[in-house]
Amino acid sequence: MQISELYTLYQQYPCIQTDTRKVKQGDLFFALKGPNFNGNQFAAEALAKGAAYAVVDESIEADERMIKMPDVLKTLQDLALHHRNQLKQIPFIAITGSNGKTTSKELVHAVLSPSYRTYTTEGNLNNHIGIPLTILKIKTDAEIAIIEMGANHQKEIEGYCEYTMPTHGIITNCGKAHLEGFGGELGIRKGKGELYDYLRAHDGIAFVMWDYDYLQQMSKGIKEIITYGTQSAGITGFVKNSSGLLEVSITAGADLPSIKTNLVGEYNLPNILLAVAIGKYFKVPDEKIKSALENYLPSNSRSQLIEKDGNKIILDAYNANPTSMKAAIENFVSMDGTDKVLMLGGMMELGSESMKEHQALVGLIEKYKWKNVVLVGGDFNNVKHSYLYFEKSGQAKEWFKEQDFNHVAVLIKGSRSTQMEKVLE
Repeated sequence: MQISELYTLYQQYPCIQTDTRKVKQGDLFFALKGPNFNGNQFAAEALAKGAAYAVVDESIEADERMIKMPDVLKTLQDLALHHRNQLKQIPFIAITGSNGKTTSKELVHAVLSPSYRTYTTEGNLNNHIGIPLTILKIKTDAEIAIIEMGANHQKEIEGYCEYTMPTHGIITNCGKAHLEGFGGELGIRKGKGELYDYLRAHDGIAFVMWDYDYLQQMSKGIKEIITYGTQSAGITGFVKNSSGLLEVSITAGADLPSIKTNLVGEYNLPNILLAVAIGKYFKVPDEKIKSALENYLPSNSRSQLIEKDGNKIILDAYNANPTSMKAAIENFVSMDGTDKVLMLGGMMELGSESMKEHQALVGLIEKYKWKNVVLVGGDFNNVKHSYLYFEKSGQAKEWFKEQDFNHVAVLIKGSRSTQMEKVLE
């Protein structure tokens, strides 16, 4: 079957599923494969549950509703590209970076969606499966699309751009994340810079955090650059207050002397400035930008401030790398209060740099006075420190319950696999 023929079926049955547990009447089921699963084995079950068709790449029992293609994943991506080509009239904003891309995506969506029919990446579906699924959820009434792109090796962003075809793009930053896959910090810049390469080659527009010299260099040659930062940029601002929830003041480019957010951490300033810059570019009125940013509530364990049992808890446990860990700890140090508890999970995908980076983080922790420090999993078990250590977050949870803390501040952060949010369950 040709992609154009499959697209005709998709127009009749526009809801795509890759998990039989979520199949509903009239869905299209794509039998994806992974290291530990083979969707082809569940294609018949998907049809029995009501799927209109199942796209497979292995010989399955005869059924006219089985559509055999050479490669299901490639078919999904090709279908996304075909759909993207029907949406050429609207801006596609791609967001990548080592830290802050999901929060940035959510803030940009919050600012644009009251004024435009805006579709965006749901949750963290920012990989080779999630991105085409996101594109295929965009309806023909769309006015703007926002696509988050995660990556852990070079050529990945380049591949995403082939079927996303971004018209606008943002690299939030290039920090120490996925060092193992990218092959070091220069590899990270090269990999993330693939978004700039696409924009440069296709007359795209980049929103660039002008404080970062390396982004200034990386973005050279792009047709149009919109700048934001703390100085010398089109949109500038500073942190007005970060002792509790973050308050930001915009000093140039918009009349927003005070934006009182529901986020914690000075490290969210660039994310706020980006959202303002994009809002202004797309002619969203200042009062709507302010309202959107002040009403945005963080979720999914990102920059959340939780008040529980008399304690103030910063839950920022969706992910962690050396750059984001350092920023979170230093921000926590600057916040009001003396009784502070650190609960940190190990950092993953650092390769040969892992031991060095975990030891460096211990060195940073040792510079400050804490009520308690708890380290969980990863290479915290293999470096020198004098702090409490648990192998699993469930053990840290039990310890936390036993302390019966009152009026303390707690920072909970770690890589996704350490599941540090379980401490609060």
